[in-house]
Amino acid sequence: MQFVGTFATPNASKYLQQLCKHFAHKIEVSFDETSGRLPFTLGVAEVRTTAEAFEVRFAEVVDDWRADTKSVIDKHLERFAFREGFTAMEWQD
Repeated sequence: MQFVGTFATPNASKYLQQLCKHFAHKIEVSFDETSGRLPFTLGVAEVRTTAEAFEVRFAEVVDDWRADTKSVIDKHLERFAFREGFTAMEWQD
């Protein structure tokens, strides 16, 4: 099962780097200013940015873990993007 989350923000690259650096202490992460890969045990997150948005794509996630994978990203972005009033990404299956 694949699903995608999007957050419209002009600070997408900043949040991508914060998120990847944060998780690099726990898992082996690869990233640059516009893309990243986070291999969680719940599923692999492919992250990319544009000038207008932050996007996370999860592939091959077990249905029972979908809510958990979304929550992991949303909770961390909520801390990083609090100045923008972030609460949750727009998730689509």
